[in-house]
Amino acid sequence: MKLASYRYRNEDSFGIINDSGVIDLSGRLGAGVRNLKDLIRLGCLEQAREIAKHSTSDFGLDDVSFLPTITSPEKIVCIGVNYVNRNEEYKDDALTNTFPSVFMRTRESLVGHGEPLIRPPESEQLDYEGEIAIIIGKEGRRIDEMYAHEYIAGFSIMNEGTIRDWLRHAKFNVTQGKNFEGSGAFGPWMVTVDEFSSYDGLWVTTRVNKEVRQHDTSANLLFSFRYLIHYLSTFMRLKPGDVISTGTPTGAGARLDPPKYLKPGDVVEVEVSGIGTLINSVADE
Repeated sequence: MKLASYRYRNEDSFGIINDSGVIDLSGRLGAGVRNLKDLIRLGCLEQAREIAKHSTSDFGLDDVSFLPTITSPEKIVCIGVNYVNRNEEYKDDALTNTFPSVFMRTRESLVGHGEPLIRPPESEQLDYEGEIAIIIGKEGRRIDEMYAHEYIAGFSIMNEGTIRDWLRHAKFNVTQGKNFEGSGAFGPWMVTVDEFSSYDGLWVTTRVNKEVRQHDTSANLLFSFRYLIHYLSTFMRLKPGDVISTGTPTGAGARLDPPKYLKPGDVVEVEVSGIGTLINSVADE
């Protein structure tokens, strides 16, 4: 099942995406379910599946503007340097996979599918990073790695956009370059975890103006989805609707020779097998 957040006729809502359009869930799951995070938090996924079986679309995909899949996550946790080849790009023994590299993003740093990524006036080094995003389904602390999959509600896609020169403003600090408003994207929807027989071989492909820049599989992650949930839950309480962006493959623009940063008019597509394609153009602020 695909679940999305969107704006329809100037109202924010959420619903089920099917082959013919959108089944709107607003008002169908009780007064306490106001958005997709509430749906997950209150355990309404099965109820939504039943609605999907017996309902027709309320409107088409072209009638909505997509919002970030979870519009108000409590936490957006990002993992750096988490593919084998990506780790090798850095040629730094200090990065050889003892523990994950972790940083946070704000909600305002992400736009929805179809909305432009924003290049700020402070820099021309806006870069792309295609990633698989885990959406947490239930609360947990110190989660056993063996059972970590039970805490996943589903998967989405993130373009973990980065202002490269702002990553270097201080030693061991990437927060500034990762949090410019509207510099990344999240969507277009969440695919529920029951749609995946395995998630150890999901392909991530990033294209800029149709040119393939990144292409790798989650089989090559240094730290698996299960381990990330286990590790992060050791020091933070994971809650429904929290988002974990699991790292990007090699091929980001900063690592090309010469570097290829995004500019206004570019179109970035991040495709993940079994999920879909997140598409965003680029515009100057």
